[in-house]
Amino acid sequence: MKKILALLLALAMIFAFAACGDKDTPAPSSGTNLSEVPPAQSDLDYVKGKGTLIVGITNFAPMDYPDANGEWIGFDAEMAQAFGAYLGVDIVFQEIDWDNKVFELDGKTIDAVWNGMTLTDAVKAAMETSKPYCNNAQVVIVKADVADQYQTVESLAGLTFAVEAGSAGQEQAIANNLTCIEVLDQATALLEVKSGTADAAIIDALMAGAMVGEGTDYTDLTYTVGLNSEEYGVGFRKGSELAAELNAFFAAAYADGSMQACAEKYGVQASLIPQ
Repeated sequence: MKKILALLLALAMIFAFAACGDKDTPAPSSGTNLSEVPPAQSDLDYVKGKGTLIVGITNFAPMDYPDANGEWIGFDAEMAQAFGAYLGVDIVFQEIDWDNKVFELDGKTIDAVWNGMTLTDAVKAAMETSKPYCNNAQVVIVKADVADQYQTVESLAGLTFAVEAGSAGQEQAIANNLTCIEVLDQATALLEVKSGTADAAIIDALMAGAMVGEGTDYTDLTYTVGLNSEEYGVGFRKGSELAAELNAFFAAAYADGSMQACAEKYGVQASLIPQ
């Protein structure tokens, strides 16, 4: 009897150890071979696979703006088209609300933000960005007949500024404790000053040089105070290989002179950063 009890006890212990081992051993798969599972698709492969690079822009001369036929032209627009040819994909331009650029990018309604975008800390934290390609600054726009009154930051107190929502111009207005109203884009900010619904605007210096003063549609406006200095870059989804591809393209385009020729066409050659 004692022998039988000892045997039963031994068998019980064997089953107990087997059960414990089962807890740590994953159940066999239903036949899936892990070596056959495809790797996650890269962002570069995603863009090449669909054959288009959707570029988020706003109406911002001389970087991106429509010609008389509604086609997008400008320094950024032409360089984007050349980059598309480099990748072997078509470029599709899509106007966006600048304040929502990160959401548009992460949601894949666009693949790039390429519109004279200032490389702020917030932008670099939210996107995979290219190397800087143009220098820029934020400048104050006022009516020419009162420009002599607004030549320093201190003199700007009390003015109401039109600024593009989510822009570097808005950041400068906040940083300098200036009263501002948000508008759709920088072109609208100029209209607000021209019509008198805003006292002033803060826009990119490159845009001011192309859009304001003699020979433009805004001969009655001028720019006065420079508020900062900054650099432009292009943004892609975080971790995207497209940023490195663009850096390689920029280097090649700068080396062969095509980048400089495009910059001269749109009057931004003095701001171009060597690649």
